[in-house]
Amino acid sequence: MEWNLPTAEELTAALRAGEVTSAELTDEAIARIERDDKAINAICVPGFDRARAAARDADQARARGEDRPLLGVPVTVKESYDIAGLPTTWGMPPHRNHIPAEDAVQVSRLKAAGAVVLGKTNVPLGLQDVQSFNEIYGTTNNPWDHGRTPGGSSGGSAAALASGFGALSIGSDIAGSLRTPAHFCGIYAHKPTLGLAASRGMAPPPAPALPVEPDLAVVGPMARTARDLTLLLDVMAGPDPLTFGVAHDVTLPPARHERLRDFRVLVLDEHPLIPTGSAVRAGVNRVADALVDGGARVERHSPLLPDLTEAGVLYTQLLFSGFSARFPAEMYERLRTSAAGLSADDQSLDAALLRGTVFSHRDWIEANNRRELHRHGWRRLFTEFDAVVCPITPTPAFPHDHNPDLRERRIDIDGVAYPYLDQLVWAGVATMPGLPATAIPASRSPEGLPVGVQLIGPMFEDRTPLRLAELLEQRIGGFRAPEVRQ
Repeated sequence: MEWNLPTAEELTAALRAGEVTSAELTDEAIARIERDDKAINAICVPGFDRARAAARDADQARARGEDRPLLGVPVTVKESYDIAGLPTTWGMPPHRNHIPAEDAVQVSRLKAAGAVVLGKTNVPLGLQDVQSFNEIYGTTNNPWDHGRTPGGSSGGSAAALASGFGALSIGSDIAGSLRTPAHFCGIYAHKPTLGLAASRGMAPPPAPALPVEPDLAVVGPMARTARDLTLLLDVMAGPDPLTFGVAHDVTLPPARHERLRDFRVLVLDEHPLIPTGSAVRAGVNRVADALVDGGARVERHSPLLPDLTEAGVLYTQLLFSGFSARFPAEMYERLRTSAAGLSADDQSLDAALLRGTVFSHRDWIEANNRRELHRHGWRRLFTEFDAVVCPITPTPAFPHDHNPDLRERRIDIDGVAYPYLDQLVWAGVATMPGLPATAIPASRSPEGLPVGVQLIGPMFEDRTPLRLAELLEQRIGGFRAPEVRQ
């Protein structure tokens, strides 16, 4: 059977119709990986023998009359998720031999849904970069241009999907780690509402797998179509059974609208803390034009939008206050000294990063209270709008940059250099208040690189941006296989 990077939905239909077996699909996916991944380096922990055994089991289950949402569909998993018997390192050399004894809750859900796990995908060191490279597994390249990054931290998963290594993947997001790789590689990803999907078994080694939901961070689906995102989110959604004693099904509200012309959308292409590159602005405008052409009500400004400058500062402070808990004591003390030396007039994002890194508990409570005010502002905005369209980062995929000091790196926006970490503020628009956000392919840059945008929706109304993503895919197109430039 000949496939051209089929969707999970298409594979499931073919499997149900008996047109193909899971064993055939799995062998084909493994052959593609063995042929093409030397140039990409997306699959850092292959599990091919396990996958073939799981595919045989899926075919036998289907022969017995079983039917599950992903029965027999080949998928990949971000390296940071525990899979019993395979290494979980988060790219950290001291933990290269860390082998968990049980699956992460999301891996268990994938397997229960019948998915065939091909292997694990590459990540940056500690998941703390917009690129995907580490000393253990090396560098993952963007399938569209091997000299550029696929993004991070779920960059291996995005590169795998764009390359046809499985139909779905699961990743995570605290600073755009689902959305940025989707944007850079031309695929789809969904950052769920904070707390919607349990994350146990996705903690840095050697931490135990506990049912603790970290601040800001979520786990979520990645795919080549919007409908596949919904399919996988339905598998992933729900609280941890260890918290509730039994697994609780989650019934999310339906999408607010089914037709494009019924949507009310706020479109943003400017952020007060960083410029938007011309290629990304063009992608946002292409989506805006499609919305207008489809009859949607589109606005460019609203007094209800929470202040983006304060939001960017709050997000930076909350993000780095969480990161610093794992820093060695001597590093933390150096940062405290640096933060104490800041001028009170310094309101840069770099200053916010330093101050947030050494937050006291009192500082964090104050910042969290301000976050709640922003959440209230978003609730008010979503009485007038159904979704917000905005960039994910200011630029398409950029060249590999392995400078170990992220604060020394720069991001080139239309020929002007800006602090590397400042690009995170667009991701923070949805992350800080915990809102769902769907990343979709929007256009191509003049160099032919993918450009994505994010569709931000109301809290726990994940189906609304997902439905809007599906409608836009029908109107402007979606994933396209990479045209590789070496």
